[in-house]
Amino acid sequence: MTKNNAMITLNIDEIQQNLSEFIKLIQEGNSLIITQADKPIAEVKPIYTNQQQKQPRPIGLCAGEFVVLDDFNDPLPEEIINLFTNP
Repeated sequence: MTKNNAMITLNIDEIQQNLSEFIKLIQEGNSLIITQADKPIAEVKPIYTNQQQKQPRPIGLCAGEFVVLDDFNDPLPEEIINLFTNP
């Protein structure tokens, strides 16, 4: 089992060994990524009811992981716009 923030990665064999433990993790608000042969095949997320409100994601969760270029909001070049309008 690998933990990344509130995302937990595990394989099918781990689930079969102790399903109730993983159900408890989901009930605590964690999301599970299920893998088979080291490839992700499913994501299991908790369902929130009126009594359980999902906690907002923290601000700056991905700080420093990517860079937004200065020209991000600039208009697209005409040749790229044409690809969307004239495929």
